[in-house]
Amino acid sequence: MAALRFQARSPALSGSVRLLGSGDVRALAEELDVVPTKKRGQNFVIDANTVRRIVRAAGVGEDDVVLEVGPGLGSLTLALLEQVRHVVAIEVDGRLAAALPATIASYAPERAGDVDVVHADAMQVRELPGPAPTALVANLPYNISVPVLLHLFEHVPTIERGLVMVQAEVADRLTAGPGSKTYGVPSLKAAWYADVRPAGRVGRTVFWPAPNVDSGLVAWTRHDPPAGADRRRTFAVIDAAFAQRRKTLRAALATLAGGAERAEAALVAAGVSPQERGEQLDLAAFVAIAGALGDDVATSR
Repeated sequence: MAALRFQARSPALSGSVRLLGSGDVRALAEELDVVPTKKRGQNFVIDANTVRRIVRAAGVGEDDVVLEVGPGLGSLTLALLEQVRHVVAIEVDGRLAAALPATIASYAPERAGDVDVVHADAMQVRELPGPAPTALVANLPYNISVPVLLHLFEHVPTIERGLVMVQAEVADRLTAGPGSKTYGVPSLKAAWYADVRPAGRVGRTVFWPAPNVDSGLVAWTRHDPPAGADRRRTFAVIDAAFAQRRKTLRAALATLAGGAERAEAALVAAGVSPQERGEQLDLAAFVAIAGALGDDVATSR
């Protein structure tokens, strides 16, 4: 992981920041010979009102250190610098990571010392430079948005709240409750770490290039994990329960538990009907099932 880092200085919020418009984004991309790619989920925001809306909905302020993933050409980074104390931006594209400091220096010269740019794959990040982040605000790449979010929940425990922009379908999955058709693995694993809620929709026209789908905003506030629960075991039970959604839990958990009878016994002990399906249960029920299965889960995954 390579960090391209400025010398920090005290912030002078908002007054010196100019945001990127459509022409600025395209000019920067042309200068860098950057062509957005689907492989990296690159869709650059070209509307200043949208990035300001994201920052406003995130509820961050001048005391916050914000972690941003996939800053791209810097549209959201600049909007964050209007409001927050410091930004740590993780960018996997080497050209974009190298160019972002110069863009900040040009469009927000008085805030240039308040950004750390980290050239890295967010899925590999374990440590970050600068002050510890208190919030996560990001336009996450569509193709890896859920894995990145869960990874950061686990490995950056100082982030207390945040807001991410993801594909609308993913936003629905992250914020769904039991009984919903969109409820599943992302809903439950996100709920382990945080209270997750929808925060609005974003249309396609504010991006370049325009994606084929709409986007959704997902806000969250961290909470403690369920008391006495084992995350690894619980996540293994969740994965098994939704691997084949149409199966009853007795059948879905049979392999994990070492047989259908053992699965049934664990379900009954957890107070769950063996004929239930995963989409009907909340996180507390999965925690109870994992507890009833005990070491069987830990040794099978």
